[in-house]
Amino acid sequence: MTKWYKHLKTINNHKRMVMKYCFKVGLYKQGLLHDLSKYSYTEFSVGAKYYQGTRSPNDAEREDKGYSGAWLHHKGRNKHHLEYWIDYSSNRSEGLVGCRMPVKYVVEMFCDRIAASRNYNKDNYTDAMPLEYFEKGRSKTLLHPESAELLYSLLLMLKEKGEDETFMYIRKNILHNKK
Repeated sequence: MTKWYKHLKTINNHKRMVMKYCFKVGLYKQGLLHDLSKYSYTEFSVGAKYYQGTRSPNDAEREDKGYSGAWLHHKGRNKHHLEYWIDYSSNRSEGLVGCRMPVKYVVEMFCDRIAASRNYNKDNYTDAMPLEYFEKGRSKTLLHPESAELLYSLLLMLKEKGEDETFMYIRKNILHNKK
């Protein structure tokens, strides 16, 4: 099987999982539209070239070139990525800061992290993995504190109580009348 085909299968599997999770919490439009930019030439060609199956091809492109053009394209078009919400602070001395994300995009980010963890870890996946990834990453320093607190609480609930209870909680308590 060629790398482009394996990459396509990975994207399709990821998109299906995020769609399923978004539908569980009532985010139907976001589930349908999630990550459509991955099918663009700018992103897909890089994904096919750097495909490895165990991590994002954007990481490999970044290691090769010093940056990832595919990632720069992707994060600027997908509001569920915290990097979409980085802007200059109105307080000039603060420089770049994370802006508070609308709740529905934090929830989509949560769904995205579960799907990515499942996609790359396959049968080794546990509900603790998305939280572990968050705690290892730089995202918690770039995310607006309120957005980070919500994401962290959902990831912790996932680890402690599992998907079914967490998705039900999101649908009834987080998104109810707040989309």
